[in-house]
Amino acid sequence: MAINQIRSIEGVLCYGNAFTDTLTDNPRIETPMKCEKEPIRIHVLHTGSVYIDRALAFRERSLHPMPYTGWLRSNAKKLWVPVSAYLIDHPDGLVLVDTGWHTDMRKSQRSHLGFLPATMLTGRLPAGEAIHEQLTAMDVEVGDLTDVVLTHLDSDHVSGVEHVKDASNIIVSQPEWEARGDVRYSPSMWDGVDINPFALTDIPFGPYNEGLDLFGDGRVYLVFTPGHSAGQLSVLVHNGIGWILLSSDVGYAERAWADGVLPGVTDNDDEARASLRWVAEFSQRDDCLAVLANHDTDVVPGEV
Repeated sequence: MAINQIRSIEGVLCYGNAFTDTLTDNPRIETPMKCEKEPIRIHVLHTGSVYIDRALAFRERSLHPMPYTGWLRSNAKKLWVPVSAYLIDHPDGLVLVDTGWHTDMRKSQRSHLGFLPATMLTGRLPAGEAIHEQLTAMDVEVGDLTDVVLTHLDSDHVSGVEHVKDASNIIVSQPEWEARGDVRYSPSMWDGVDINPFALTDIPFGPYNEGLDLFGDGRVYLVFTPGHSAGQLSVLVHNGIGWILLSSDVGYAERAWADGVLPGVTDNDDEARASLRWVAEFSQRDDCLAVLANHDTDVVPGEV
């Protein structure tokens, strides 16, 4: 759902622990504990783009054994999609979700990505779109970031982490960190960066009701949505009116959860389907304002 398609809800919801607790039993029932007047803002940032085979975004049946690689596939089957990051302005801190491309992508993509990934995708990072460049343009210092959340360790999500290594806390889920040796990842991208894996805890959201209440106030949840990767996270934010779900790569666009189309690359198909079903169900809630996929071409930069 694009930003300009976000549903409008009159009034401001009050919420707190009592609100989130009741969601465990009935997600439609709200019994607010307190009223939080200061809203949370989400800035959608495009940190470049990536040229991929359409089968990487939307799994397809093909005589080709690995269509998602794009190998021996025509340009007619490929597309440019955005590489998104998000800046969440919470009253208690600034949270960056994912980091987009590193400026090394402007110099030598093969040496930055590694030989095999460079045969499957092409990145583009215009001047001014690297994450630290955009933060500077917004008058935000990297040291002002209280948290950097890495939804997973694929290159288009973690490539630019070096640019924000001075943030207070850079985190990833424990299951994702344990899978960091997977052949699809490039550990050199986070070499020298202090990344802190966190253990999953019980939360009222997600296909497995696991994740993290980031500020402990029921307003920003890191939701365990595995399948595309072992420990992928989505980020769920209550902006004072309703919920906005940043669904990472659970699906590449609204079509994915509307039609049940998995990404071309998954770590576990059963978990990927469970995560996609949960996103589809959550998108239908009356208090869900938007679901934003990282690579959805209909989502434009701006403030939510």
